[in-house]
Amino acid sequence: MKVPRHILLLFMMLFAICSSGEAATNESTTKEVDVRKVIFEHVKDSYEWHITTIGEKHISISLPVILYSGNSGWHLFSSSVFHDTEVYNGFTVAHEGDYEGKIVEVDEAGNMSRPALDLSVTKNALAVFVSSLLLVVVMLYVARWYRRHDATKEAPRGFVGIMEMLVTMVLDDVVKPNVGPKYRKYAPYLLTVFFFIFLTNLLGLLPIFPGGANVTGNIAVTLALALCTFIAVNFFGNKEYYKEIFWPDVPTWLKVPVPLMPLIEIFGMFVKPFALTIRLFANILAGHTALLAFVCIIFVTMSVNSYIGSGMTVVSVFFTIFMNCLELLVAFIQAFVFTMLSSVFIGLSQPEHHGKAH
Repeated sequence: MKVPRHILLLFMMLFAICSSGEAATNESTTKEVDVRKVIFEHVKDSYEWHITTIGEKHISISLPVILYSGNSGWHLFSSSVFHDTEVYNGFTVAHEGDYEGKIVEVDEAGNMSRPALDLSVTKNALAVFVSSLLLVVVMLYVARWYRRHDATKEAPRGFVGIMEMLVTMVLDDVVKPNVGPKYRKYAPYLLTVFFFIFLTNLLGLLPIFPGGANVTGNIAVTLALALCTFIAVNFFGNKEYYKEIFWPDVPTWLKVPVPLMPLIEIFGMFVKPFALTIRLFANILAGHTALLAFVCIIFVTMSVNSYIGSGMTVVSVFFTIFMNCLELLVAFIQAFVFTMLSSVFIGLSQPEHHGKAH
């Protein structure tokens, strides 16, 4: 069924307004807005998941804190304890300094230091679990359709049809051409990476729970994904791959007595996951930051002049709608690019012998 344009436009405007309200719930009642504080509070990780604010009451999900201290051992408690007391069992949340936003251990002299081990479930960690669970449910739903239908006689429609289109596109246009003949070995991982990043990016655009978490805009998450590709490339690379690293087909003077080319190749092994990490992290973080900056224009201009603020509100909502549409495209592009680069790197780790045709 075709959705009328005016209904679609109304939906996008409501979505933008919801994003605006979520981004600066309490800022409308203040005369001055700390834009940096508003943006960083929404893109950084935290020990609780803020849902909404009604009046002066904050509704949030308190997450479990799991710490190990070299002085007092293991600690397990809810992050809600910090609502009632500043310091709990010698721990507190730092509000400034190098450990801002992190749980720190406070000694008798008031010195702060990070616990020996922090395994707390943070907002981003919970968002990863939610995205993973949702992805499993989606894939099981699609697999259920194929178990109940003969795909050779009946083509899937609706959501299952969209999923088949995406799987076919990634497999035929990305994995097969770049990985080569052994693509089946790596296809499950590459498809999982694509759909996980795509789904997580989409959830990050939602202003309501379980969305709103800046998961792929967190460098720790993108680093973990890049390390998975690093393992797939270097732990399963064939002999020819390592021969080209340690004894490449270049003039001998580039290999001995100074192993110039081998050093460059070894350096390249670590540059590849670094590029994957930064590319995904920087693009998603930049998109979220730009979106929040457009929202903050409303409150900054309103604090200067109500007439200017009213006019800029219209401009801000327009650009917020535009940025939301652009972020939908970026969510797909970044998942596609990460998967494509991972496929290329894996394909380079499976070269054929020089005597064979490539």
